[in-house]
Amino acid sequence: MDRIIAYFSTLEQRPLERMALLVAGLLFFWILEGAIPLFRLNYRKNKLQHALVNFGFTVMHLIIHTGLAVFIVMLSDWCKAANWGLVYWLNAGVGGAIAIGVLALDFSSWLVHWVMHKKAYLWRYHLIHHSDNKVDVTTGLRHHPGDSLLRGIFFLLLIFVSGAPMYSVMIYQTLVVVTTAFTHANISLPPLLDKSLSYILVSPNMHKVHHHWKQPYTDSNYGAVFSIWDRMFGTFSSLEPSQIRYGLDRYYPNEKDEDFINLLKDPFIRKNEP
Repeated sequence: MDRIIAYFSTLEQRPLERMALLVAGLLFFWILEGAIPLFRLNYRKNKLQHALVNFGFTVMHLIIHTGLAVFIVMLSDWCKAANWGLVYWLNAGVGGAIAIGVLALDFSSWLVHWVMHKKAYLWRYHLIHHSDNKVDVTTGLRHHPGDSLLRGIFFLLLIFVSGAPMYSVMIYQTLVVVTTAFTHANISLPPLLDKSLSYILVSPNMHKVHHHWKQPYTDSNYGAVFSIWDRMFGTFSSLEPSQIRYGLDRYYPNEKDEDFINLLKDPFIRKNEP
């Protein structure tokens, strides 16, 4: 346990190692998509061209969160020095700090996601993620910079509430990177396995429901790692994969889902309603 804590406590200082984890996860599920695809995705041009559009947003997402990392470290260290947050108020040990931190940060992911669907001026940024008509592993980090910034703010808020130490923060960030690739990947798991996973974790089929083009399915299954929040707050829904259609039925033209410049500009020129 001490080695695990030591490893994750300093992982923030090794950006190349963190990048390697991200790339390894993307490559693993990219290969798996070819072996056990959920859908035969007919890309507008080809899979690589689709990926390049999403990687453009991924780079901006990573730049923003690399900048926010400074504030994350400062806030986590301040909580420790001030004995502030649930971890310290409950006198949680290492195991408790990991559990509290991971659950709190996962709740931040659920909460910010829910808020972006409910507020029109925030939805206009988040809909860029939903506009992808070919959901695959590269869709996971397709976030408009406005979307990415808001996620970072909520992340900081829940660090402040929980007092999550850096090892807990980095354990969660590693978990969410892997889970995001897993849940967006165009892979087909045995139905029983997928359903069993969804009682605790967000499974691929569970998250694909969230990418269905019509409400109320779009407004459900907000979870990132754990499915408990959707089940707890009544936002869980299910749909047979054969019935799922990606994209949006309004707000953004589906034929422009790979128009990178238009996707960047859209939140500033369109009055989108959730």
